[in-house]
Amino acid sequence: MPATLTEVAGPRHFIDLLDWEGDELNKLLQDALRLKKARRRGKDMPLKPRRVLGLIFEKPSLRTRVSFQTAMVHLGGASVFLSNHEVGLGQRESLADIARTVSQFVDAVVLRTFKHETVVQFAHHATCPVINGLSDYYHPCQALGDLLTMRETLGQLAGKTVVFVGDGNNVARSLAIGCGKLGVRFVLSAPKGYGFDDRFLRTYSEFVPDGDLTEESDPAKAVKQADVIYTDVWASMGQESETTQRQSDFAAHQVNSALMKKAPADARFMHCLPAHRGEEVTDEVIDGDASVVFQQAGNRMHAEKALLKWVFAKGD
Repeated sequence: MPATLTEVAGPRHFIDLLDWEGDELNKLLQDALRLKKARRRGKDMPLKPRRVLGLIFEKPSLRTRVSFQTAMVHLGGASVFLSNHEVGLGQRESLADIARTVSQFVDAVVLRTFKHETVVQFAHHATCPVINGLSDYYHPCQALGDLLTMRETLGQLAGKTVVFVGDGNNVARSLAIGCGKLGVRFVLSAPKGYGFDDRFLRTYSEFVPDGDLTEESDPAKAVKQADVIYTDVWASMGQESETTQRQSDFAAHQVNSALMKKAPADARFMHCLPAHRGEEVTDEVIDGDASVVFQQAGNRMHAEKALLKWVFAKGD
């Protein structure tokens, strides 16, 4: 089975950003900006009437669920939400049978899962498009909203620098890929032992051969040329047992006013949310003038509207 299913024959799946080219990403972001402006002017049109989006989530969600459901309403369609308690991915019946069955009812599915392989296997058996709404390895929808926010706030992205202060998690992986495709330098500042895994580094080298990806464990050094300083929680869902250890290991990687002063004066602050205020970021930063965090959260919906248009386009 291929590492990515974006371009396999059949439905237009969105599992990761690996097979996307820079010009394709730019077109998607441009369409998202157009849709956002139309919405603000009250001139958005129901572009995908009668389409139904299924959402199957193993994990709790605020931004992913609400943004996708609202996006479908704006596009003239509808959505159906199912928790894992109702579906039981791979438990009540096989994952393949669930994928084949749900494909008969909806026009696309968003999955939010613990294991990335669940998304890959579901897409392999589904006959409708499958969107990765989050897995333990990638979070491409978050990356789209992030890149859209950067496009709005920074303008032309090529040549910019994003510094991710935290571990090499699913958000960092997807954002690093997206940045690499668009000519954006990506710096990961993680404590020793929390950097990108070897598997990801090999994949990045294969699919983003021209990307500029570096790691600098000292956040003060990492942010010196940052256009964007980005962070995430130190312990994600499923890592609760590691919380105490991670709080100790990441203490020197808090994004606070002292760290922001090490960066250029016009650097922006981003966070994928939810935030653990007082841990990975302080109130004065997330609520400060440099923060675009809530613009970033809102842009999830606009980026996903453009993504849904792309996903449904093959059947039009």
